[in-house]
Amino acid sequence: MHRKRLHIAMVGIPAISHVIPSLEVVRELARRGHRVTYANDPRMEELVTGAGAELVPYTSTLPVDDHSWPEDPIAATELFLDDAKTIMPTVRAAYEDDRPDVFLYDIAGYPARVLAENWGVPAVQLSPTYVAWKGYEETVGEQVKALPGAEEYLARFDAWLAEQGVPLSGGDFAGRPRRALALIPRAMQPFADTVDTGVVSFVGPCLGGRAGQGEWSPPPGAEGKRVLLVSMGSAFTELPGFYRECVAAFGGLPDWHVVLQIGRKVRPEELGEVPDNIEVHPWVPQLAILRRASAFVTHAGMGGSSEGLVCGVPMIAVPQFADQFGNADSLQAHGVARRIDTEDATADALRSALEELTSSEAVAARLGEIRAELETQGGTRVAADLIEAEAEVDQYTGRG
Repeated sequence: MHRKRLHIAMVGIPAISHVIPSLEVVRELARRGHRVTYANDPRMEELVTGAGAELVPYTSTLPVDDHSWPEDPIAATELFLDDAKTIMPTVRAAYEDDRPDVFLYDIAGYPARVLAENWGVPAVQLSPTYVAWKGYEETVGEQVKALPGAEEYLARFDAWLAEQGVPLSGGDFAGRPRRALALIPRAMQPFADTVDTGVVSFVGPCLGGRAGQGEWSPPPGAEGKRVLLVSMGSAFTELPGFYRECVAAFGGLPDWHVVLQIGRKVRPEELGEVPDNIEVHPWVPQLAILRRASAFVTHAGMGGSSEGLVCGVPMIAVPQFADQFGNADSLQAHGVARRIDTEDATADALRSALEELTSSEAVAARLGEIRAELETQGGTRVAADLIEAEAEVDQYTGRG
C-alpha cells in the first residue's frame, strides 16, 4: 500500500469504449487502499462500483444509447463541450468540499481538468486513444480548424474556459494535458517517436482478467479447431449484410470454429442458414475469446485493436466510424492486419484475407514483436505507480 491513503477522483463519460480502458487502473488503485471516486452517468454504475470505486453521479446528454452521433466532425465534437457545460455544476459541487489528491480524467472528462486548474490539484489524463505529437497542430490541428464551424466552436470553448477561470485556449486545454497516460499500444500511436515523453507515458492497455464478463470455451466438436472471432464492437453493429458475407466466407471451413457477434439489433434469422461451425450471439466476452483465437474480424476500434495486439491475433479490419479508419490503416501498416472497407467485404475477400494472414510467418513474427514491446510498457501496475507519484508533486511548482 502507498504510504498515504489518497483520494483519487476519476471523471469520465458514459461511453463503454472510454470507461473500460480505465477500469483496471481504478481497480488497482482501490486494491492498494486508496479511496477512488468516479464521476459518470448512473448507467455506468455497475462497471464503476465493480472496479472498487464510488460513483459520483451526473446526468449526461451524450447520445450513447442510440449512438445518434452527427456525421459532421465539428457537430460531434460540440456534443462533448455541451455535455461538459451541463455536468460541470454537478461535478464541481460533488468535489467542492471533498477535494481529491489527484484527478484522473478521460479525454472528454473536461470538468476534471477545469477543477484541477482552479484548485491547483494534480491531474492525469487517461487517454484511451492516441495523443498529440510534435507537429500535430501544424498538420491535423490546422486541418480541423479549416472545417466548417470550427472557428465558432473554438470560440465557444474559449469563452466557456474563461467563464470557468481557466486561462487556456480550447485547443491547448483539450489537446495538451499537463500529464497523460496513454492506455494504448505504442504501435498504435502516430509519430510515436515525437511524442513528448515528459508529459505522456505509454503504459499500454490495462486489460485485467475481465472475469465479470464471463468465460468462453469451444463447444463439443470444435475442440482442436482454430477460433475466429467476428465482433464489430457495441455501437455500429447493425450490419446484417456484412454478417451474411461472414457466414458465406467462413461457414463450413473444416479447420475453423467461428464466433459471430451480431449485436442486439440484428436477428439471427436475418443471416439465413448458418453452418454448424458458426455460433451466433448478440454479445460475447471478447477478451476471453481472443485469448484463444487465431484470427479476429474487427471494426478496428482502439479497444478491439489493442486487445487483438495484446493477444497476438491477426486482424481483418472493417472500419465503420471516426478513428477506426486510421486504426485499420495503422494495423495494416504494421503488417498484422488487412483493411477491407464494408462495401468491399465480400465473402471471397474475407476468406482470402483470413487465409493470407493466418498462413504468413511475417505476420506472426510482427505480432510477436509487438507483444514483446507491450510487455515492457508496464500496464496497470506502472499506471498506478505513476498516478501515486503524481499525487506527491505540485504540478504548478514542480515541488514534492
